[in-house]
Amino acid sequence: MINIPLVIFAGGKSSRMGRDKALLPFGGFDTLAQYQQERFKGKFKDIYISTKEDKFDFNYQIIADRYTDSSPLVAIISIFEILDTDRVFILSVDAPFVDTKTINHLISQDTDKADTTIAKSPNGTEPLCGIYHKSILPKALKQLKQNNHRLNDLLRLSNTTTVQFEDNRVFTNLNYIDDYRGALIYNKS
Repeated sequence: MINIPLVIFAGGKSSRMGRDKALLPFGGFDTLAQYQQERFKGKFKDIYISTKEDKFDFNYQIIADRYTDSSPLVAIISIFEILDTDRVFILSVDAPFVDTKTINHLISQDTDKADTTIAKSPNGTEPLCGIYHKSILPKALKQLKQNNHRLNDLLRLSNTTTVQFEDNRVFTNLNYIDDYRGALIYNKS
């Protein structure tokens, strides 16, 4: 059992998808968010869903954004202002192929000296797949005050450990409808 909380980020605008991707059916579940939560039950002690609003029809623990602006940066700040924890594992709702092997490898590379331990695929840094420590909160608040919501900028300003992975497929994001359709086919095989 993984003792750090898992927070599934499901509050994005889904502008490239054209509709809220967290609400799309996936893997035999009514929503992608429920699929992500259910597959990690029993592996993480605590699982939360970070979102702007209570929008799901299944039993889950919500961490609602505490600021008017909505972004992954705001979600990170909200998490550490709400939860009493020194670190969390963050995973995007639209990354349904990130598995426990990947998560355990990231956790094994994490140290107390890091602000973040983030996956890096052949496509680049995966800021919504990794461990964030509470030590990042002051830097995140400063970025929010400067209206800079880009996570890669926050990571550059922080003590970030990147962990290289060779398999792009694991980090497939369902940003477009074709990505979603392909993932549905792949998930059935």
